[in-house]
Amino acid sequence: MKVGILGAGQLARMIALAGYPLGLEFIFLDPAADACANRLGEHLQGDYHDLALLAQLAERADVVTYEFENVPANVADFLSTHTQVHPSPKALAVAQDRLIEKNFFNGIGIATPAYAPVDSLADLHAVMADIGYPAVLKSRTQGYDGKGQSVLQSAADLDSAWQKLAGVAAIVEAFVPFTREVSIIAARNTAGDIVYYPLSENLHQGGILRVSECTTDDAMQEQAQTYITRLLTALDYVGVLALELFEVERTLIANEFAPRVHNSGHWTIEGAQTSQFENHLRAILGLPLGSTAAVDKAAMVNFIGGLPDNADILALPGVHLHLYGKEPRTGRKVAHATVRTETSAELAELTEKLASLANLVDDS
Repeated sequence: MKVGILGAGQLARMIALAGYPLGLEFIFLDPAADACANRLGEHLQGDYHDLALLAQLAERADVVTYEFENVPANVADFLSTHTQVHPSPKALAVAQDRLIEKNFFNGIGIATPAYAPVDSLADLHAVMADIGYPAVLKSRTQGYDGKGQSVLQSAADLDSAWQKLAGVAAIVEAFVPFTREVSIIAARNTAGDIVYYPLSENLHQGGILRVSECTTDDAMQEQAQTYITRLLTALDYVGVLALELFEVERTLIANEFAPRVHNSGHWTIEGAQTSQFENHLRAILGLPLGSTAAVDKAAMVNFIGGLPDNADILALPGVHLHLYGKEPRTGRKVAHATVRTETSAELAELTEKLASLANLVDDS
């Protein structure tokens, strides 16, 4: 069985690593010559719109998936007429546009911050009377890891924030006074079976995820599962999906969803009975889904921009290092480490030490 993946970054790499024990083979389409997953399968190097390469991928893969949501939706549409594509092009199209996404959430009963579309500077000035301050101006498409976003503290910020977006279609969202950020990851297979991972509590800095901790028996688990079930069902979704949420006064408000495996679920590799990567493959291949139960207390720390000495990381007990094979660069995710312990106190101590190592590299 051969799985095609659009994109060959670290998420594709981890999908392939999970698929090797299942006897799966992989073929990647990615424009970068040094894409970090290309050692784990065949690499079709070229543009995502290259029809000849897409035809090769469709002919040789039994099923095609993707590792990031900015794959052009028309590419997924083209492939779906020639082979199986999971998740569906519809899920991709909804996730790619923040306005469509927010409208979709509201249409299926998932709460969101107040928001409004913005197509001009005049629009932005006009809608702020209803949205209020503070708020966040975001590009409708192509935004990730904090890119394409500006915080609006007052009317004095509007002109410069709009100029920063260079005139692209945008959306403005009311700032959410959250107590914490969480995400829920679930997998749905071709038979419609769904499994849910425990909530991850997330810490972001500069719009980039730094730390995720598995929270078993979380008071918000049931509401998060209700939301993600509505989303999976409405999209007739197949694969792993992540829903990012704000907790506000003991309720949840949706931020965005990712139609793919997700950074906040990296702890599942060592910390769950079945990782998100294996369950994604099981789901898109129509196989029974594996248990999502947490094995121990678990957390994940991202390494952004560069790495400390590997020995410093591996000297910590219960720590597992995952290198992506990517060259260091400011703002780039180059590795992560997961922590597994038996007690919350141990987990907090080790996660803090890992985060300190990560911050030393990032600050340099």
